[in-house]
Amino acid sequence: MGTKFGKGCHLHLIDGSAFIFRAYHALPPLTRKSDGLPIGAVSGFCNMLQRYVEGNSGPDAPTHLAVIFDKGSHTFRNDMYDLYKANREAMPEDLRPQIPLTREATRAFNIACEEMEGYEADDIIATLCCQARDAGGRVTIVSSDKDLMQLVGDGIVMFDAMKNKVIDREGVEEKFGVGPERVVDVQALAGDSVDNVPGAPGIGIKTAALLINEFGSLEELLDRAEEIKQPKRRQTLIEKRDQIELSKKLVQLDCATPLEFTLDDLEIREPEPEVLLGFLAKMEFRTLTKRIADALDAPAPVIEDKAPAAAAAPESAPEEDVPFDADSYTCVSDPAVLEQWIATARAQGYVAVDTETTALDEMVADLVGVSLATAAGKACYIPVGHTSGDGDLFGGSEKAVGQMDFDTCLKLLKPLLEDPSVLKIFQNAKYDMKIFQNYGITVQGIDDTMLMSYALYSGLHGHGMDALSERYLGHNPIPIKELIGSGKSMITFDKVEVEKAVRYAAEDADITLRLWQKFKPQLPVSKVTRVYEGLERPLVPVLAQMERHGVLVDRDTLSRMSNAFAQKMAQLEEEIHELAGEKFNVGSPKQLGEIMFDKLGYAGGTKGKTGAYATGADILEDLSTEHELPGRVLDWRQVSKLKSTYTDALQDHINRDTGRVHTSYVQCGAATGRLSSTDPNLQNIPIRTEEGRRIREAFIAPEGKVLVALDYSQIELRILAHVAGIESLKQAFREGQDIHAATASEMFGVPLDEMTSEVRRQAKAINFGVIYGISGFGLARNLRIPRAEAQGFIDRYFERFPGIKDYMDATVKFAQSNLFVETLFGRKIHTPEIAAKGPRAGFAKRAAINAPIQGTAADIIRRAMIRMPEAIADLPAKMLLQVHDELLFEVDENAADQLIQTAKSVMEGAAMPVIQLDVPLIVDAGRGNSWAEAH
Repeated sequence: MGTKFGKGCHLHLIDGSAFIFRAYHALPPLTRKSDGLPIGAVSGFCNMLQRYVEGNSGPDAPTHLAVIFDKGSHTFRNDMYDLYKANREAMPEDLRPQIPLTREATRAFNIACEEMEGYEADDIIATLCCQARDAGGRVTIVSSDKDLMQLVGDGIVMFDAMKNKVIDREGVEEKFGVGPERVVDVQALAGDSVDNVPGAPGIGIKTAALLINEFGSLEELLDRAEEIKQPKRRQTLIEKRDQIELSKKLVQLDCATPLEFTLDDLEIREPEPEVLLGFLAKMEFRTLTKRIADALDAPAPVIEDKAPAAAAAPESAPEEDVPFDADSYTCVSDPAVLEQWIATARAQGYVAVDTETTALDEMVADLVGVSLATAAGKACYIPVGHTSGDGDLFGGSEKAVGQMDFDTCLKLLKPLLEDPSVLKIFQNAKYDMKIFQNYGITVQGIDDTMLMSYALYSGLHGHGMDALSERYLGHNPIPIKELIGSGKSMITFDKVEVEKAVRYAAEDADITLRLWQKFKPQLPVSKVTRVYEGLERPLVPVLAQMERHGVLVDRDTLSRMSNAFAQKMAQLEEEIHELAGEKFNVGSPKQLGEIMFDKLGYAGGTKGKTGAYATGADILEDLSTEHELPGRVLDWRQVSKLKSTYTDALQDHINRDTGRVHTSYVQCGAATGRLSSTDPNLQNIPIRTEEGRRIREAFIAPEGKVLVALDYSQIELRILAHVAGIESLKQAFREGQDIHAATASEMFGVPLDEMTSEVRRQAKAINFGVIYGISGFGLARNLRIPRAEAQGFIDRYFERFPGIKDYMDATVKFAQSNLFVETLFGRKIHTPEIAAKGPRAGFAKRAAINAPIQGTAADIIRRAMIRMPEAIADLPAKMLLQVHDELLFEVDENAADQLIQTAKSVMEGAAMPVIQLDVPLIVDAGRGNSWAEAH
């Protein structure tokens, strides 16, 4: 250790998270060849550290250096304000396992690596800055984070490594309109949507800076708020004072963080070649290892290619080296020019297509324009529905100049779009197909880059176009907000100027084509062609047709239910208030906690960091075994959710023209292959309670028709019996036994003819619990029995059915070796968290065990849905909904029996001929005038 930190010393502090996220988003994904571990962000991070080290020599070089990281997501600010950073998106799944490796990388470079539980990296940086300044030294913060700008001045500067730019006092004033010492005042007023700092509504950074410069400080401004001339601003500052003062506390960095190290511990140290090169070799970074070995004048370690041939990283298609250039895109308004684009598409046999519309709901959206791309960088936009001006007295708007006639455009495109011999490439084809269907065009011959990504990378990341473009093309698309704005001032796309629309819309088609060029060759290499071609692509037109059909919903029934639920809530509130001995807000967890634990003295109350008692459903369930009030609150919460989420909200989703609800299915929402539905979500309607089941009464059949529901019976248990090879379960399924009674008999030695409902209930809980990797603790809660007894049940279950434990162990081992699991139909579900430590490890293992079972069930019903339209083509029937293991149809009353026979046959044989299950698939059928009657 050298001299003590003081005058003449120069401390550099690197914002570690900024380096990581920059590396992650700037580079395409990369996996370690030997085991498939994601390492793209680690590679970028190491390269950035190396460039930083190489670029900081000479007289102004740092004498002390540290990389500062965030330890966890919960800090003292969350205790102050529980919504702090609540808007932040979850960390990408493939980045999570790389985070600890970036710490290891920092230490391998022999650079101090610091983080603290309960404090943000910014607080550690702030404390070190203050200590260094007090000691007479200088500081450079390597970051562009605006939150750190409050520290600048008196020997402290920031350095934006991406722009190679120093941020000093002038730079801060340029950004905030005030000096560093008043940055927190401006931030307290302006708030921060990224960190969810509330601020003063309606006041942005410019206005905040004007106010602070006028009054001198936030405190002075708030004390003299009455002097503000603008009424709305004055009212905001007076009424939101507490919120603004809280915001200042949230943005003010803590310069007194209790550090467990000193400035002297951060003195620059030379890397130890053996350690650094050993880490880089372990990561299998060949180029970087050689470069650093040369720089350190040390021998480069040999990195063996450990990847087996089958597991080698898939090679992508050769990329066309064409830069993105929005100015090169063409606006097509002349029919003759469009005919040339169509001729090119026909000649080469493929074209990327995208639509621009006035709404996200395809049932009400109007077409505004169509984009085409025939090669990377060669794209056009055909505007047909843009308007200019604010319209006349009667609400009309003039058509913008420079467009093609609407009918002419569609007449020219229709033969191309309906020709199955020319491949139309979309990103989320279902949306565009439904738009074209609104104008009588049935698109045939499609590819979908979103679904290709889903087949290739399920479980690793999302599949939206912007994210895929950034990740796989290294290109940030033009944000839609730049064209249509946001919030109350947002406009629809038809109001966007044609010139601006061309750049944005044509780029979408260009990106889609390039993604297709990258993904298509990877399908066979990654062995997921069968999944994409057999399970994903053919499902698109089926779902599109189901969504267009919609399901008839009776508004009056929903309205009556809403009123009934409101009365039920009022009745429950009265009972709760009587049990509590006073009135309080039942919907307030804080007030409920005080009633239960402070006033009524219930045992087991635990306070969170905010000082409020925890009153989650699990706690109320435990308490309800001894007290009446918690059970009533659970009932109130359930009825409240049914009212707000379903009976009230569903009324808003009834289409004015059709009288039906048209949900939208998300094919790539769940990693396992399960469909999800949105706007509205019809897959989460609870059916285990009487009130929940009643919601389905509002879904009805038109006059002369009935609804038919067909539901796979215990499909996941049947798949488990097959994959785990459990003979006793397979035999029970073959013989049509009550599987839960059979399990109970096998486990507890009770003859079937002496089975009680209680013993059967316990076996049922274990059967379903095991599929989802339930713990002894979870089963104890479900069955309301001691934990030791529940664990005993699970242990006995595994003893009686050893194949299940063998399957679980083998599946986890496979996941750990390959970082993915597979369904029986070859769907790959990536499991990047399988190597995690702590509580996440248990969750990742349970997910890996369940995914092949749930995924296989999802694949089977997908196969049934794909075959169904052809099977029922001659029947007066429509397939309306899919809810997990159930399909709902609308059919003429006199054809219901024939539909049931046909649809059952399709569903029960859906696994064939790819998979011959050892157990039969059984489908239960029901019919009625409502979904509730049919189910």
